[in-house]
Amino acid sequence: MKKIVFIADGLDNAFMFQRVLTSLDVEVSAGASQQMQRLLAPPCDLVIFEARGAAYDRLPEVEALCKEKPCSLLVIVEEQDIDAVDYPDGILCDFVVHGATQSECSKRVRHLLHEETGGRSRPSNDLICIEEMTINLATYQVTVSGEPVDFTYLEYALLAFLAQHPSRTFTRDELLEYVWGFDYSGGTRTVDVHVRRIRAKIGPELAQRLETVRGVGYLWHA
Repeated sequence: MKKIVFIADGLDNAFMFQRVLTSLDVEVSAGASQQMQRLLAPPCDLVIFEARGAAYDRLPEVEALCKEKPCSLLVIVEEQDIDAVDYPDGILCDFVVHGATQSECSKRVRHLLHEETGGRSRPSNDLICIEEMTINLATYQVTVSGEPVDFTYLEYALLAFLAQHPSRTFTRDELLEYVWGFDYSGGTRTVDVHVRRIRAKIGPELAQRLETVRGVGYLWHA
């Protein structure tokens, strides 16, 4: 049975994640951030950490402990902080915004426990190399010409998904389903915004591979 440690100083997310975790065959330990060292002493498979308020400053400490164990990490952050957090080296990490739906949180947890891969088998090789760009599927990191590129989670997920399915056109609705992975009510315009940001970050030459198919959606050229 897999073991999860839930660390939060408030009750809002605790109640919601209780519903998520009771649907899984897992053993859960929970407590406040002040109890972090004790909670993380025994081995575990996943840490869920609420990085809100004063606890946000303890995120580097949690990341270091997860890397030492090692175990996966799911971080709950405020929406205004999501672009400020980075994916730490050496551990499988994901982020979810405070107030996210139960279905989204469940999907993130299952992914980090390797129980769900969005209906797709995970490639045996965790590295996708395209010209000077490398996408690391194990650490959620991208480098271009050896330099790390700062992506948000959804920017990374969209790029990685398209790169794993080259020469296939996906509609915006399909990308919302496959990448966002939950019911998104904000409209397909968000896909265009994320594509524009990805192109700007990977540079003009690689950006040419991410093609707009007029009236349909997007594809990644092999």
